[in-house]
Amino acid sequence: MLQIRAYTEELLTHPMVAAGPIPSAQDPDGVYPYESYAETSRRPVLKSYRFVTLENDRLKATICPDLGGKVYSLIHSASGKETLYAIPAVRPVRILPRQFFIGGGIEVSFPISHTPVQIVPVLYRTMETEDRIFVWCGERETRFGMHWTVEYSLGRNDDFLTQRTRFYNPTSEAHPWMSWSNAGVPARADTEFQFPNGPVLAHGDRMETLDWAKDGPKSQCDIDRMTGYFWREPDCQAFGVYTPSLGSGLYHVADRRSMPGIKLWSDGVGKHEAWVSQYSLDGEQCLEIQAGPIMDQSIKRELAPGGSHHHIEFWIPTDRRLDIYRLAVPEVELPEVDQIPLFGFARAEETEIWEQVAEAWRANRPELLPPPPGIDDNRWAISGYEEMEAALRFAVASRPDQECAWRMQLGAWYAGKDRIDEALAELTASGEDRAWALAARLYRRNKGDNAKAAECYRSIRSQAFALHPQVTYERDLALSGIGPQTLAEREYWLERTSALQDEWLAERRAAWLADSGRFAEAKRLLAGTAFQLVHQRYARTKLWRRIMEGLGEQEREAPAFLGEDDLFAFGAYREYGED
Repeated sequence: MLQIRAYTEELLTHPMVAAGPIPSAQDPDGVYPYESYAETSRRPVLKSYRFVTLENDRLKATICPDLGGKVYSLIHSASGKETLYAIPAVRPVRILPRQFFIGGGIEVSFPISHTPVQIVPVLYRTMETEDRIFVWCGERETRFGMHWTVEYSLGRNDDFLTQRTRFYNPTSEAHPWMSWSNAGVPARADTEFQFPNGPVLAHGDRMETLDWAKDGPKSQCDIDRMTGYFWREPDCQAFGVYTPSLGSGLYHVADRRSMPGIKLWSDGVGKHEAWVSQYSLDGEQCLEIQAGPIMDQSIKRELAPGGSHHHIEFWIPTDRRLDIYRLAVPEVELPEVDQIPLFGFARAEETEIWEQVAEAWRANRPELLPPPPGIDDNRWAISGYEEMEAALRFAVASRPDQECAWRMQLGAWYAGKDRIDEALAELTASGEDRAWALAARLYRRNKGDNAKAAECYRSIRSQAFALHPQVTYERDLALSGIGPQTLAEREYWLERTSALQDEWLAERRAAWLADSGRFAEAKRLLAGTAFQLVHQRYARTKLWRRIMEGLGEQEREAPAFLGEDDLFAFGAYREYGED
């Protein structure tokens, strides 16, 4: 048997709330031009997703193009065992780059980690030959405009899933990238880690190098906190996990010359299990085994103009423990790399308007320009479209009645390309409320000028916009940076939203109390707020320590109720430094 099947199925899906109306350019908690998210609904809805299965007599792989092209399920057919954590619900949590991470499956990230399209649709195609079946998933990403495609294929007698990935940069600029294949697997106390011996970089609340054979954990029960492990000099090219209580395991093998990156991530047993439970339906635990073409996640490469990259790897589902030192890289016959399709932009609702603007510019026909996105529409000019600068300048010049909105988009595009001075010129000329808010962010973060940032906020005309929690939060950061003379102005704005149960506003109210010398009240406010868990953000931890210092108290560890992890700062996951 060798067959492909496409179908749709419903999953429980928790809707999300966008972070706000300010474009995500230069946002430490986002990545331009994508929208970021601040909250996940407690109650799910039913939502249909597209799935494609590749199946032979030995395994069944299910791919979900609507979840960023991830492998959703990988079943060992003889035993019927599921070897991945196949998520029963799409329940996003606050993890970079867009704060909408879901665990489980096999995620392929590009050009940053995690993928910015983890829970949105990408394009896909399938192909059947006499002895092999294929599904390709991918898109042209909107950050830099590069193409990525992941190819999953299955031969008639294969007991492994072949994964091949292709990247291509069609633009005139070099762009940074990283890519990791991240498999989320069920985690039990008896889940065994079968990884190469050699030196390993351990990333927990500190960084240390350990000898895996001597000091590495043997199973999940040996880890008592969230920790990532990166192999520096592995003595073999395979790794995996096996769980005796489930009778299932998953292994990975690839040529070390093209795939040197090996990682294990576990939240451990005990105090950090909630970080996994938050994206599950029943509290089930999940850990991650990862592979990549780069040694670790603190490193990015550059893809030159016209440059390309590809690599191949293999996933082996099993119902028994395997010897990683006996796992060879399979030999498979595949089409030439240039036959792997390159897809265009995947979501018309995000990109079609910008293609229309470019078409109007190319045709020199202002009447073809679409209406610009309104203040309640978080579509921002895509930075991965090189023609956008000239096209937006054409829109600004051609439609005086829409000049403010198009200038805002041009300024956002410049900011997304790190062209800060040009961005500020367009944003301040626009005078639109979104433009003032983004200009304020640039003055504060890029120019270190909180006074000018404050003036931008004071120029906002719409009361609704001025009171949005995202605007209130960033305004308070700017005002606090000026000094104690702004305490009254800060109080005015924070009081106007005091009834909102918004954790970001609670954080800034606590900061205002601390800046006012009211440390005990600040402590009570933080302790009484139901914060979400958020990875790699430490603003509350720093605020808590300042409050403790103000009270003359000492606390070795920041309390868990702050919702922030205690990881040592490491990795190139965030494009811009935290506020």
